Amino acid sequence: MAYKYIGSAWKRPGASYVKELMWHRVMEWRRQPAVQRLERPTRLDRARRLGYKAKQGFVVARVRVRRGGLRKERPRSGRRPKRMGVKKFKPAKSLGLIAEERAAREFPNLEVLNSYWVWEDGQNKWFEVVMVDPHHPAVQSDRDINWICEKAHQGRVSRGLTSAGREARGLHHRGTGAEKARPSHRAVRQQMEKRKARA
Repeated sequence: MAYKYIGSAWKRPGASYVKELMWHRVMEWRRQPAVQRLERPTRLDRARRLGYKAKQGFVVARVRVRRGGLRKERPRSGRRPKRMGVKKFKPAKSLGLIAEERAAREFPNLEVLNSYWVWEDGQNKWFEVVMVDPHHPAVQSDRDINWICEKAHQGRVSRGLTSAGREARGLHHRGTGAEKARPSHRAVRQQMEKRKARA
């Protein structure tokens, strides 16, 4: 029942006690490293919905990612502004997926289960990444989560198998408008090139 109240407070953080609480917490977070391991999740309801359990083998890390688009250095040699390659570049990945990848690099023995947004200010966004140790006996004996111990899920965040990764690959959309998302954008493009070559 307590999760319901936590969830309703986080649904509109600006209108609840969360805003003032996080205002004080973020001051400390800015001084911490970009990837910080936590003892317990900040949003317990969200973490549990995504598969977190308060037992051995589960790890939560908070990751700070700078906000904004791709920041590119302006070329020194001359060219017209259109060809500078500085403005109007959009990253193909979400900041949430970037946070998951950074957490995976920091903890190479763990697999990323999922992640969720925690807070943001004008410069940064913070995400909490739920990770699992696939070699831990407590995880291997848990029927809810031991699927992650299989070899097919090794390095899953790097292959776009988490929820944020599937979103970046366009796999959260089905039916009309998503014809070119499956099996992948690259596979569909290669298929079309073959058809053009035959014609």
